[in-house]
Formats: sequence, structure tokens, C-alpha cells
Amino acid sequence: MKLRSWSAAALVLGSMGVAAQAMALSDDPTTMAAGSYAIDSTHAFVIGKVNHFGLSNYTFRFDKFDANYSYDPAAPDAAKLSVSIDINSLNTGDEKTNKEFANDFMGAKQTPIAIFVSKSVTHTGNKAVVIGDLTLNGVTKPVTLDVTFNGYGSIGPMGLFGTKAGFTATTTVKRSQFDLTKYLPAVGDDVTIEVNAEFALKK
Repeated sequence: MKLRSWSAAALVLGSMGVAAQAMALSDDPTTMAAGSYAIDSTHAFVIGKVNHFGLSNYTFRFDKFDANYSYDPAAPDAAKLSVSIDINSLNTGDEKTNKEFANDFMGAKQTPIAIFVSKSVTHTGNKAVVIGDLTLNGVTKPVTLDVTFNGYGSIGPMGLFGTKAGFTATTTVKRSQFDLTKYLPAVGDDVTIEVNAEFALKK
């Protein structure tokens, strides 16, 4: 009985600790520490969607990517972001379709690693508009990311899991602008990308 009581107490205390940790996070980006942040790939997802014959939004993800940004709360609009995505890591859930989408729809043969580099950042509260250059299929074009700052703080008991910031970013690009026109208009021109990511402050 004592063991069960102790276990129950531990669960309650653990739940209280998780709740307290969640409450300690700040959704104000000006509270973030200045420095360089690297993506935590185990807590990050890059999802794509494209219309398929008007029947559905065909959904896929990228399994390999990297991102870094630098930030100073004293000059938030001077933030810099760089992202790289391994196009051959595109995953639809079907191996044959993966290769077709990577090559025909995302230009993997021409540019196996897509690169985004920010040129300007404009903050409004916990929102930001990030404009930068995306290189895809050997073509570089400006792209705009709409970013939401989800939170910042020391994660876990006594900051065990480090200091992190979380973001959601979305953009829509026209693949025809990158000379990717196969199967238009049956497969849509607009490709929507959504990124949900946690970044860790580099020590």
C-alpha cells in the first residue's frame, strides 16, 4: 500500500511539474536570449501539400532537413534564418511515389538540397514575416514565410532539456516559378509547406 501511495504521489507531483513547466514558457519573443539557435530535428516536422485532381490535398513530408537562426531581442528584425531540405528524403508513404515526387515535382535531380536564406524579418508581437530566397530545381526565387512564435523557455526540470524556442511557419510556392510544371493542372501549381519546429539555444 505504501508503495502504491508513493507511486501515486510521484505521478501527481510529476503532473504538477509538467504543468508548472508549461506555465513558465513565454510567448513573448523579446524574452528570448540573444544567440544562435539550431533546430532540434527530433521535434521538428516539414509537411507539404498539393492539390491532386481537385479531389484531395496530397500530403507528404521531408525526413531530412536542417535549420539555424540568430536572434537578438534588442534588434529582432536583424534576425537571420537559414534552412536546408534534402529533397530526396520526401516521404509520401509509397517508395515509388517518393522518387517521382522528389524528381518531377521538387527537382531533386537538379538541386538535391533545397536552400532558403532569409533576407528580411519583420516582427509584430509573436508573429513575423520572413522574406528570403529559395533555391529549388536550380532556380532561385523570393519566398515569404508567415511565422508564429509559440513559446520560449528552459525545458524540463531544472532546465534538463535545455533552452528552446518553438515556431510554426507556413508558405505557399508556385512550382511553375521553379520550372516544375509536370502534370499541371491535374496536380496543382501551389505547394503549401508547413513547418513546426523547436530550436535549441547553442551553448
